[in-house]
Amino acid sequence: MPWLKPGLIIGSLAPLAYIILRAYQGTLSANPIPEAINELGLTAIIFLMASLACTPARWLLGWSWPVRIRRELGLFAFFYGVVHVLVYLVDQSIDWSIIVQDIVQRPFITVGFLALLLLTPLALTSTAASVRRIGFRRWQRLHQLAYVAGVLAVIHFLWRVKIDITQPLIYGSVLAVLLLVRLVIWQRARSQAAAAPAPKSRGSAASQ
Repeated sequence: MPWLKPGLIIGSLAPLAYIILRAYQGTLSANPIPEAINELGLTAIIFLMASLACTPARWLLGWSWPVRIRRELGLFAFFYGVVHVLVYLVDQSIDWSIIVQDIVQRPFITVGFLALLLLTPLALTSTAASVRRIGFRRWQRLHQLAYVAGVLAVIHFLWRVKIDITQPLIYGSVLAVLLLVRLVIWQRARSQAAAAPAPKSRGSAASQ
């Protein structure tokens, strides 16, 4: 599937291009900056959920191709999260006193920033060289923070919309299902490991 990753990159940049086009044409909304912030944040959550769904899709459906693009999906989640925050900073005229006050006093902004902070080390360690340097086990444990970031992102979304919480609840339900699948598979693997006979040592094999 040589077209998979190039197609993913082109398709992943389409939401940003569409936002920029509508902003240029003046058709984004009556409040274009808040609208852009909302759409960028939603796109980040979609990519994050898609990246978290890759491994469960392999386990449940036998699909191998989603795992091949899991890193790119996670990186685009981080990318849209960064752009989401950058547009917010511009909207605040990069006035750090206001920004810090927002982070401290508005809980939905606090958890949103925490979600992005958790995604930052995951993006920085997404390369094969990072896996070799850190070690696969440690790298795997580190990247489980993506689920924590997902929970924080859903909470950020839920607290942001305030009135119509349909969309946040949908994404929260998707995340809950993905976490449940992970838990079931982890428990099954643990049970199989406990039931497997212990390997015999060389000394005991020689004595027999």
